Amino acid sequence: MELGVERSLRQTWAFMFRGYHLTRRYISWVIVFNFYALTGSAAVALIGVAAHDHQLTLTLVVGALLWNFLSTLYNEIAMSVAYERWEGTLEYTFMAPVSRLVHLAGLSLFALCNSIVNTVIVLLGLMLLTDLSLAGANLVGVVVVLLASTLAFVGLGVMAAALPVMSPERGAEATHIFQGSLLLVSGVYYPVDVLPGWIRPISALSPATYTLSACRHLVGIGNPATTPQRLAGGPLSAVAFELSVLAMMGVVLIPLGLWVFGRVERWAKHTGRLKRTG
Repeated sequence: MELGVERSLRQTWAFMFRGYHLTRRYISWVIVFNFYALTGSAAVALIGVAAHDHQLTLTLVVGALLWNFLSTLYNEIAMSVAYERWEGTLEYTFMAPVSRLVHLAGLSLFALCNSIVNTVIVLLGLMLLTDLSLAGANLVGVVVVLLASTLAFVGLGVMAAALPVMSPERGAEATHIFQGSLLLVSGVYYPVDVLPGWIRPISALSPATYTLSACRHLVGIGNPATTPQRLAGGPLSAVAFELSVLAMMGVVLIPLGLWVFGRVERWAKHTGRLKRTG
């Protein structure tokens, strides 16, 4: 039993380490994407600065930071199959004597680490480009919410990762369409109340909606006591509903994602899709 657990941990670490080596191999592209994330977030945040509206600036900053974290996490997992296909290692990985749970766990842990690094870079850049102060924010509560939302987004990413397996030609594009849809309905830069009536119910299905709502309360957005000098962050108990929903989404989406991926993998092996390069 102990040997089995140790072997699984070593295999998980191997997939994390492979992600690290791929990052080193394509470090120039990593730098470009991080720079683009920083400049794009700064461009959004400076809209609030130009409007001389601290609450708006804070809303845009929080939205940019959270979306960078969640979208990077989702994208790294969702595109993992496409990356393997481009590298020519997809068939070897899928035929290796490693459980798919261990494989996807390693990918997800690397994606989480990558998301944290990306978000920290964007945060430091925004603090240089705006008068952003985190004094008074419930940062511990924000971390708890992000951990809860990570589970849900890992489940979504695993489901989306099955798309490039199903379609070598169009699967990768489909993952970005789904990602863009989440950006639209989750109210990243605006309250979901401004969405058209026929779209608004869909926002309730996105884990990002609850992540953003909870983090805005914890940072103090919308609280009259919040000032440019000090934020009036709320307690963790104030976002118990959002945390409960995110936890339930994680419990449902991770097993569902593994089931969907497993079914698609078996279908791809039977139809010879793994050998296709797209």
